[in-house]
Amino acid sequence: MRSVMKVEQGYDHMMVKNIPEPQVKHDLVKIKVAYTGICGSDIHTFKGEYKNFRPPLVLGHEFSGVIVEVGKDVKTVKVGDRVTSETTFTTCGKCQYCLEKDYNLCSERKGIGTQVNGSLAEFVISREESIHVLPDEVSLLAAALTEPLACCVHAALEKTTIRKDDTVLIFGPGPIGLLLLQVVKSQGAFVMMAGITKDRKRLELAKLLGADIVIDSLEEDIERIVLEHTNGYGVDRAFECSGAVPALNQGLPLVRKKGTFVQVGIFANKLNALDQESIIQREIQYIGSRSQKPSSWHIALQLLKNGEIAVEEMITKIVPFDRWREGFEAALAGSEIKVMIES
Repeated sequence: MRSVMKVEQGYDHMMVKNIPEPQVKHDLVKIKVAYTGICGSDIHTFKGEYKNFRPPLVLGHEFSGVIVEVGKDVKTVKVGDRVTSETTFTTCGKCQYCLEKDYNLCSERKGIGTQVNGSLAEFVISREESIHVLPDEVSLLAAALTEPLACCVHAALEKTTIRKDDTVLIFGPGPIGLLLLQVVKSQGAFVMMAGITKDRKRLELAKLLGADIVIDSLEEDIERIVLEHTNGYGVDRAFECSGAVPALNQGLPLVRKKGTFVQVGIFANKLNALDQESIIQREIQYIGSRSQKPSSWHIALQLLKNGEIAVEEMITKIVPFDRWREGFEAALAGSEIKVMIES
């Protein structure tokens, strides 16, 4: 079968290769891929910036498709089901985190598209436990973004809570920030979305997706705007989705005392200068949020079913499998909001 593989470490080193179709056994499920989203982590892998990636490997972990074959032990799904899948492929199954279904924290976890072959291929396999059958109301195109939506659900609704009277500040109007905006708005909160001048089109979309205030932090006084809308206290919760250290340090003093700051974006460097004084003096809860877990997916799919997340409005480019490189180049250039590859 055709697949898009990263064949060695370093910049690019990606190509289409013919590899054997994956085989099902035991609790494994074979899926004919419909769509794959290009994730920020795929771009980091393309650029050779992820060291836990072990090539040669097929990329792709945001996907949807139709089941074409199941292993003999599979009982809950069947051939013909329209599905998406969690990225967890294997875990140790024995650690405290596995027993609590916090698979995202298992030290031995292997993920689809990062440690085992992913969905940028004609077929992908997943374990039965990770499979989610799609509600009739959810298209295959929208379902391919369940994974990043589940990451946002985990950050906003599991690592913290959102109340309808909360004021929330989100940094970074990329795909994660825009999805998180909608998750927060589904809970009734007042949301401010901050970006920079080059994010103008994304900030405009954020407004259409429900942001109450959008802020160009390079052109506008973000501190004044935040304090005006919070009676001088600062926001109840902030989410940093850009992975930019300046945004983190700009945001920490804008959180009210005893407020919550959730770190969603991944930084380029492991160690960074951090405004610790704001965390200490304001008694801020600074929380890390890593990926997603099974419970995140159930909530994400319910939000999609209810029509509370406008996923397809965020998809600005769809390319056929044969033009996968065009899709990666568009994602690299930052000229699109979300790029999808149709298999």
